[in-house]
Amino acid sequence: MRPLTEEDVRSSFVNASPEELRIVALPTDFLLADWDHLDFFAWRDPRTRGRGYVIAEVEGEPRGVVLRAADGTSSARSAMCNLCHTMQPADQVALFTARKAGSAGEHGDSVGTYICTDLSCHENVRLAMPLAPNEVRASVDLRIDGTRRRTEAFVGRVLETAGSRR
Repeated sequence: MRPLTEEDVRSSFVNASPEELRIVALPTDFLLADWDHLDFFAWRDPRTRGRGYVIAEVEGEPRGVVLRAADGTSSARSAMCNLCHTMQPADQVALFTARKAGSAGEHGDSVGTYICTDLSCHENVRLAMPLAPNEVRASVDLRIDGTRRRTEAFVGRVLETAGSRR
């Protein structure tokens, strides 16, 4: 991923209101980000409970999405993140929703998916061994590529206008 400045991050969000942009809190280690080894940039807001952010390169441009984590807990024992395809204890995977960009989002359209609650998918796929015995033992490179593609596709779904499909 190409290096981003704070201004790049703030201007990348496609589904944020001016008020949401004003309160975006960058992660404390933002200045230490190793952009050469990031496929996308994701973090939980350190000041706002239930909010997260993900930025992926879509068609060569950084596109950011404001996420909201669902409240509540699951009765399941384990769950799979839909981005990194990692099995986790159920309390470490949450439903995140994102308001769609443009008029679709203004009319209440949103998309959602299950993601690691700490948005650590980037690190999870780089672990050499699977986190659970029933995970497919794909090569690390395939897991990284798949996670990047699924993250870009999720951001792309947020960019879709109401009624259209990519």
